[in-house]
Parts: sequence; structure tokens; C-alpha cells
Amino acid sequence: MANRLANETSPYLLQHKDNPVDWYPWGEEALERARREDKPILLSVGYSACHWCHVMERESFEDEQTARMMNEHFVNVKVDREERPDIDSIYMSAVQALTRHGGWPMTVFLTPDGAPFYGGTYFPPVPGRGLPSFQQVLLSLADAYENRRDEVLRSAESVRDFLKASTSAEIPRSALGPELLYAAAENLKAQLDRRRGGFGGAPKFPQPMNLEVLMRHYHRTGDREALEGVEITLRAMANGGIYDQLGGGFARYAVDDRWLVPHFEKMLYDNALLSRAYLEAYQATGNGFYRRVAEETLDYVVRDMTSPEGGFYSAEDADSEGEEGKFYVWTPEEIRDILDPELAELAIRYWGVTEAGNFEGKNILHVPRSAEAAAAELGLSSDELRERLEEARTGLLAAREERVRPGRDDKVLAAWNGLMLRSFALAARVLDREDYREVASRNASFLLEKLLDGGRLRRSYKDGRARFNGYLEDYAMVADGLVALYEATFETRWLAAADALGDALFELFWDAGSQGFYDTPVDHEELVTRPRDIYDNATPSGNSVAVEVLLKLALLLDRDDYRQRAEAVLENLSGGMEQLPAAFGRLLAALDFYLSRTREVAVVGAPEAPDTRELIGVVYAGYLPNKVVAGRAPDDDEAAGLVPLLEERPARDGRATAYVCEGYVCQNPTTDPLELERQLQAA
Repeated sequence: MANRLANETSPYLLQHKDNPVDWYPWGEEALERARREDKPILLSVGYSACHWCHVMERESFEDEQTARMMNEHFVNVKVDREERPDIDSIYMSAVQALTRHGGWPMTVFLTPDGAPFYGGTYFPPVPGRGLPSFQQVLLSLADAYENRRDEVLRSAESVRDFLKASTSAEIPRSALGPELLYAAAENLKAQLDRRRGGFGGAPKFPQPMNLEVLMRHYHRTGDREALEGVEITLRAMANGGIYDQLGGGFARYAVDDRWLVPHFEKMLYDNALLSRAYLEAYQATGNGFYRRVAEETLDYVVRDMTSPEGGFYSAEDADSEGEEGKFYVWTPEEIRDILDPELAELAIRYWGVTEAGNFEGKNILHVPRSAEAAAAELGLSSDELRERLEEARTGLLAAREERVRPGRDDKVLAAWNGLMLRSFALAARVLDREDYREVASRNASFLLEKLLDGGRLRRSYKDGRARFNGYLEDYAMVADGLVALYEATFETRWLAAADALGDALFELFWDAGSQGFYDTPVDHEELVTRPRDIYDNATPSGNSVAVEVLLKLALLLDRDDYRQRAEAVLENLSGGMEQLPAAFGRLLAALDFYLSRTREVAVVGAPEAPDTRELIGVVYAGYLPNKVVAGRAPDDDEAAGLVPLLEERPARDGRATAYVCEGYVCQNPTTDPLELERQLQAA
């Protein structure tokens, strides 16, 4: 019989609905029962694409004897970390404090009022590798709660005090100047693996926010070494097994130091952040390789990760048919069965396929040599190789679609959709792709229609239900995506919606005492502490994105209050950027924007007219990260009323006209694309 999780929308929680464990979702019902029966809470946190979460479920949560122990001694609560980042953040901090490491699945034991007293991650079914079995942990903690209650409560109080202190601690401040940016870039350069790309050794994570810091450093200083580090990394990832060579899109991370063997799950946020990184590398270098990877990644999201309503799904699992990576790997025989002999041998050689394999006897497709070297080895021109590879890719992808697909987490999360929205909007401009603009507009319409209720943003949407309070990152990232969409369309409705979310940031999350933002809104349920996560992790922190989007809105809407609040957060976190730059990549990008002579570009002309499109093409042809772009038709008085940058900016002689400004003071207006290019390069 299904447990209480059967009524949830989270695919992760629904995976556990038939466990013999008497699971509760997080909520007052579970907490009240724990208080009434004086039982500790067993909190289990994970997510649908988590491989070891599935392992622990099979080994422990589906085991009748283990479930009986859990049900007898604990109130058992299951949480999807993607739906409830507040719960995840609070208790992950506790686990890291208790054990000096963290990860998922996360297993935490709480007093009935929610204070953690013991925690860990994966526990095996039998003792091994220095870990007790899960059943041993259960019995030991049940005994401690029953017979050594004072000890348990002292531990809980100590962790509670630590959590409260960590969210209110002040960071020493540093001067906000270019020296801080320079030092951060030098620190990141020293961590680069200049042979294989990325930062540090195995396992390797993409870290696109830190790549952006180096890209901006190159743009600001001309430091070729920084750009070379970025390019080595982007090429190595795109040629490695972490990149899906057939279907596009990136896996979460590589378990080795050369990007070959991925943890196969694909997350929306990785592909949002990485597609933007490749787009910006294309702008900076003009290298079509980066454009191809960006387009393949975005096309993957359109094909496999977009709902009929326009929302972007959250993740694809690593496992299918109970095996990690089975959907993605190949044998030479499988390739020869699908392609004609000559094309099969080309594919086998190009993608490094061998009889021995590189992953459990099969092959993760990768590109072990450059396309130029492969073409020479195969006796083909680069164009011929490209054509033959596309033919092979099409055939293998079609065959792969007949396999059992990995599970897909089809909930829509506001924050991650905001990240993806920004990438599609940017791609629409950089690549002049109307289809990407339509994808972005559909997504924004979906978010505002389905997840916005009475001015309040919801976190998650699935099966027609929008649930949970939106968090700081939801408001900030959706606003950021809407600003990018405004710049891609010049439709003022998107900018007005972003402005409303900007106001909500202050009303719901601002803390005047610390001059920063909390993660949860002011009317959120009371937890053991009110979380405030300032560090970038797999996604940028809500504080960092809020700063960047407020600085952009301040310029577009002449909102000095936005600029002042953003400046306050930068000052408050300046010491963190200095001491731990790798944990503040997105905030360092915002600081670069704040310190730069930001260019305000206004384009006045009929939106679809060739001369207007030509001017906009010039604006996005190169890498100019510190800019905002506004536009309107010559007779669009509403746009001029909303965006001060567009006031009294006429089209000259009936032709599309561009204004390059700083502080609303503009250079000579121009209708000439070459002159516009000169003005932007001078900037």
C-alpha cells in the first residue's frame, strides 16, 4: 500500500511512495506527530537524479526489516532538496559541521522541534569502509534518544547554536576595487589544470561561473593566459564523455580528471550555465566550435527537457534499467549494426570506441583527438568529416532513442528556469535565432502565468500544481531571465515583470541589519534557523544573482534604490570574494559589472526592419559583458515612458539609430553599423 508520499508532485518523493517506510513529506503533520509521540525525526534528503539515493532506497528503504526499525523508532520524513532548498541548506550545514563532509543522500536525525543531533550521507546495509550499517545507526540512535536524552539534547543545542551563528556571522570587508578582481582572477588561474582543463583534480565539475570570472578578466585586462585557460577547459569538456556526443548537453560532472567518465545525470542548471559559457566564448573568439556546442546543448533542452506548456524540466537520471549510464554507452558491434561499414568505422575511430571499452566493458563516446587531426588521419577534409559525422550522429541518435530512457524529473523549478531562460534569450541575439526567441518567450509566459500568484512566485510546478513559497534564488533568477528576454525582444512587459520581482526582493528577503538577503521570505514557516546561503555551489547564490540583476535594472529603469542595495551586498561580502574567490564567481561577475564603465545601448527602429537587426547584430557580435540594451520602435511612447534610456532618442532620417551611452550621456547617435562597432570597441 502506498504511503503518504503518494499525494506529492515531486518525482523523487513519488519514487518512494511504495516503500514500506511510513514516509511523511516535510510539514506540520510529521512535526506534530514527533512532538506528540516524543520520537526523533529521521530526515532523508535527496533528488531524483541522484544515483546513490537510488542505491540506498534499494538497499534500505525497500527492505522490510529496516523499514520496521525506522517506523518503530522514528518519524520518517522524505524531502526533495530541489523543492525545498531551505531544508537542504540548513541540514547540510549541520551534517558538514558534524562530519566534515556532505552530499546526497543526506540522512539527518532531529529532535521533535527540528534540531539536528546526528547526521551523515549514504549508510550501507552492512558495515564496511569505516561506516556502520544503516540498521546499526538506527538502533544506536534510538537507544541514545531513549536512554541518553540529555546527551542528545546537548548535541542538538550545540548544532542549533552553530547554525544560528553561521547565518548571522559577519565577514571582514575589503575595498571594492579592480585590485580585488585582479587577485581573484590570479587565484583562479593558479588552480587551472592547463593540460586537461578545469580546476583541480578528480572529480571535476564544470564551474562555469569561475570560467566567467576569467573571461571577464581577459576582457578587462587583455590577459591571454586567462582566456587560454577558459578555452582549454571548454574544449576538453566538449570533447569528453561529460558531453553527450550524440544528443548534446552536459552531465553533472566527471569522476576522473580528464572529463571522460561522467556521473551520467543531466541537470537543467548545468546546461543553462554551460550553454551561456559557450555562447560567450563564441562572442570572445569567433570560434564556431563554441557556437556548435552551445546550439547542440540548447537543442537538447528543446527536444528532451521542455514541457508542452513551455516550462523546462529539471533533470534526467543517470540510471536506466537499473544500470548507471546504460542509455549512453556503446560497443563496436552495436555501431556496426546500425551504420554502413565505412561510416561505422569512421564513427568508431572518431569517438574513440574500442573492443575493451572505457566504461565497464562498453564505450563512452568522446573525441580523443582534434577534428583536424582526425580528418587528416581519415584522409578527409574538415568539411567532409563534419558531413559524415553528422550522418553518423543522426543514425546513432535515432537508434539510441529506441532504448529505455533514463528517468526524467519533470517538475519545473522557477530558479532553474530563470537560468535557462537567460541562455535562450542570449542565444536568440548572439546567434540571431528566432526559434530560440520563441522558446524563451513561451517559457517566460509559462512562468508568469503558472508560477506567479498575486505577485508571489512559487518554487515548483508539476501536473497543474504550483507549490511552495518561492525562494530568493527563484525571484532573482527569474528576474534575471526576464531582463535578458527584454533585451532579446524589447517587449516592455518582460522588463515590467522583472521590476516587480525586484521590488519583491526587498519586501520579502531584505535584512536591513546585515545589508543582505535571506533565502526564505519573511512570512516563511519558522525553521531551526533562517537560512542565508552566500556561496555559489552548482548554481549561483541567490544573493549574487540578485546583485547582478538589480544593477541591470538600476540602469534600465533609473532605480537608484536598486543600485544602493546591490552596492551594500557587494560591500558586505567583499571579504568573502577576497578570501574565497572560487566560491563567489557570480558575485565577482556582478562586481566587475559594478566597477566597469557599463555601456547603455539604445536602439530605435522598427524591430524587424533589416537596418534595426543589423545594428543589434553589431551589439552582440563581440564579447561585451558589461552592458544593458534597450530598444523601441520610433512611435513606441510606452517604452520611452518605462525606460529612461529611450527618452528623447529619435530615429534619424527615418533609419534605425543606435545610441551608446554612459550614465545616460550618449555619444553621437549613429545609423552606421561600422561606426557603432567603433563606439562599442572604444568602450
